[in-house]
Amino acid sequence: MNRRSFLTSSSLVIGGLSLSSFVSSAYANEALKNKLVFNAENPLLLNFNENSLGMSPNAQKAIIAALPNAFRYPDDARSELISELGKEFKLSDKHITLGNGSSETIQAVVQFVANKAQKEGKAVQLIVPDPTFNYAELYAEPLGVKIVKVPVDKTLAFDLATMQKKAQEFDGISMVYLCNPNNPTAMLTPSAELSNWVKSAKENVFFIIDEAYAEFVSTPAFVSAITLVAEGYKNLIVTRTFSKIYALAGLRVGYGVAAPEVIADVDVFVSIDNTNTAGAVAALASLKDKAYVEYSRKSIDVSRQVVVDALKELNIEYAPSHANFIFHKVKGDVKTYQNRMKDANIMVGREFPPALGWSRLTLGTPEEMSYFVATLKEFRVKGWI
Repeated sequence: MNRRSFLTSSSLVIGGLSLSSFVSSAYANEALKNKLVFNAENPLLLNFNENSLGMSPNAQKAIIAALPNAFRYPDDARSELISELGKEFKLSDKHITLGNGSSETIQAVVQFVANKAQKEGKAVQLIVPDPTFNYAELYAEPLGVKIVKVPVDKTLAFDLATMQKKAQEFDGISMVYLCNPNNPTAMLTPSAELSNWVKSAKENVFFIIDEAYAEFVSTPAFVSAITLVAEGYKNLIVTRTFSKIYALAGLRVGYGVAAPEVIADVDVFVSIDNTNTAGAVAALASLKDKAYVEYSRKSIDVSRQVVVDALKELNIEYAPSHANFIFHKVKGDVKTYQNRMKDANIMVGREFPPALGWSRLTLGTPEEMSYFVATLKEFRVKGWI
């Protein structure tokens, strides 16, 4: 079956939504309503965990409406967004810090903890699973923070016991970075295990819990670490972003949720006016557009199933995904696989050592993933996958 016939014949239905229903939806990106044609100048981008649906129409309208006043500073828009985020989690605005993407929030937290250690004359380390999203490491290294990498286990799950041991054995201050679901594996860390560690940790351990993909999680087994903040714990911050399910990656809006005392300390290291007016109003409109968020989640659910069904059919190993990407095995050299996909006008993710032989695949729209699957099956016929 070639790509054209696959797209024509596909009739997958999940949660009452069919594969074909996404093209005609009001939320579908206008560019995606056209025929799927990809070439070297316009490849199918499945490598950066972006949301191919595009932003909410309400977000687009909010940006346009805000343009006449864009010569003013964004203070009011920022304040309104902070207030709305506080309400979203039944917390106060003092529990929220905004960042230029969640990456800035992570950077500010690393600086805050490193500075605290320096003031107290203590050593500081950052404990991270391996592989994981590496921005915390990149921000910590220039500050002289010791990086302690703990490899994931043979199932690709976090080795929390070893990470906890590394923290207990350290006399200084430990930062622990945990991405949940993890990037690049898209796997969940059991909420109970994570919560137990946070609650039992000594005062010299501070947690950065990155929930960039939390909105994609549908299993009731997942409980956001924001509940720990609501319970009054002050040894953590939860970071989130508008780049993923809300499709605002280019506008750079993220945030952190923590106890007011923690937020006050972190904000010292956050850039002033770090959120532009367009980003703030788009994030606010997106946050209020619950129908879009639900549609975005269901779209990814359909896309994920399209890929999972193909991987099962081809007997290709993959990690259970709870995000908008899938980590799957590749036959032979991953770079060769990447280049072959590139030749087919599809950009896929790189390898993430020490998880060798695996590729991270971003989930685009259901139509895009059907196109990818048809290409993958062509690769199987050629003996490449």
